[in-house]
Amino acid sequence: MPLHFTPAEYATRRASARAALQAQGLDALLMFAPESHFWISGYDTFGFAMFQCMVLTARGELHLLTRTPDLRQALYTSTLSADEIHLWQDIEGASPARDLASLLTDLGVTGPIGYESDTVGLTDRTGRALHAAIPGLIDASDLIRALRRVKSPAEIEMHRRAAALSDDALDQAIQLAKPGAFEGDILAAMQGAVFKGGGDYAGNEFILGSGPGALLCRYYSGRRHLSATDQLTLEWSGAYARYHAAMMRTLCIGQASDHHRRMHEAAVEALEACEQAIRPGRPMGDVYAAHARVFDARGLSHARLKACGYGMGAVYNPIWVDFPMFYEGNPLIMQTGQVFFLHMILMDSEAGEAMTLGHSVLVKPDGIERLSRHGLGLIVNA
Repeated sequence: MPLHFTPAEYATRRASARAALQAQGLDALLMFAPESHFWISGYDTFGFAMFQCMVLTARGELHLLTRTPDLRQALYTSTLSADEIHLWQDIEGASPARDLASLLTDLGVTGPIGYESDTVGLTDRTGRALHAAIPGLIDASDLIRALRRVKSPAEIEMHRRAAALSDDALDQAIQLAKPGAFEGDILAAMQGAVFKGGGDYAGNEFILGSGPGALLCRYYSGRRHLSATDQLTLEWSGAYARYHAAMMRTLCIGQASDHHRRMHEAAVEALEACEQAIRPGRPMGDVYAAHARVFDARGLSHARLKACGYGMGAVYNPIWVDFPMFYEGNPLIMQTGQVFFLHMILMDSEAGEAMTLGHSVLVKPDGIERLSRHGLGLIVNA
């Protein structure tokens, strides 16, 4: 089995989840988030696109209800045994929600039941069917997510390996991003560096945009060749055993304008201010405040965004964001052992120019550790 952690680590995770479940007075937790499945058992699949649920009982039992295509997937990638995997059938009139209710009865679950609603693993349609089959469910979306936020030493190693792959991808981009270069070649080399290093597909597409597209923060279809003088915004993440360590850069092609240089200086100052604001015991809102303070003081409030980063973890499509984000007033307290992606993004529509700078950091007792080996200097490729 390609399990990424020791049996002892998985046992510790299950025990902590059971304790949290009992502390909330629940008799069972219905897990629909693929991140929860992966964290507690190693189960690794995109089968969450269909109805799929993992059940943890207050007695510590763990069972999976899934479809036939994922039977061998579960046996191969997870700690589950054959008698802990249950199948619902692809036939007309099938009701996996009713099958789940029957499974809970078989498991002797009679008390309050929590479930994860805040996940792409539970659509509105299947959620309606779930509530009809199992009335009185209690939202417990943050139960496992809260446990996942602080990383074990073994998980931190996965983030380090992901960060190394992100660095390798940037090396490829720097080498290729020259006047006349084709965006598709740059993307292929960056993604190839991750695969060659033993990594995975990231939780969302690598983001690449040049010219006017450099002012976008999302992937879009269509490729162009870089102009003699251009700008190239990249946001990407190496992924190792599903763990991420995202990065972001805007490269200047041919030459950098004075405005590019001023924005880059501001981005460096803002990133360093955000790093200083990350301290265990402090609210996440402090980090956003540091970001806004620097950019606003430099007259760039019109170009900055309303968030400046978020958590990293082992996550699945459609995005690699492991919520919550750094936004104004976020009261969530930061803790030692968390991993965050900090992104300083300036998109000046009036000037038609962009500048971004970002990398992932590990929260230490006295501050942060940068996981990337790359520096913060402006990259200009002639």
